[in-house]
Amino acid sequence: MKRLVVVLGCCALVAACSNMSLRSPTATAVLAPTKGSQVAGNVKFVQRGEKVLIDARITGLTPGLHGFHVHEKGDCTAADASSAGGHFNPRKAPHAGPDIPDRHAGDLGNLNADASGVAVYHAEVGGISVGTAIDSIVGRAVIVHANADDLRTQPTGNSGARLACGLISKGQDQWF
Repeated sequence: MKRLVVVLGCCALVAACSNMSLRSPTATAVLAPTKGSQVAGNVKFVQRGEKVLIDARITGLTPGLHGFHVHEKGDCTAADASSAGGHFNPRKAPHAGPDIPDRHAGDLGNLNADASGVAVYHAEVGGISVGTAIDSIVGRAVIVHANADDLRTQPTGNSGARLACGLISKGQDQWF
């Protein structure tokens, strides 16, 4: 009898867990260079609760800091990527760094390129999502800039020309 109760309890637990979502929504962007640039790379976004994990690898940069932002339009057709519009800012907040709660949703801070021109970026960012809410980055563009973002100058952080642009597209959800 005890064995039957344990087996039934395990079956109920498995059935309950099968209804839970163990998937995390993802999105990706392939960065292509703007006219005259050689900057390229890949960016992956994974929703984890209230935050989005961002992993990027960018090549072709000059050593040092480069502004890194999500822009409002998923359009990289202009030679200078101006077609991507301004920073993604659904809450009409001021420009700031990614660790400041009251900021443009698209403010991701800076990439730091090494002496070989390669930047690897790993961050966990709030204020954005990979879904359908007002703060969703899916269908928008990610931009790498020529200069460092000073994290304060309005509205762009004085980060200069756009070196690469990529459309953020919904990826296949990951199971965890």
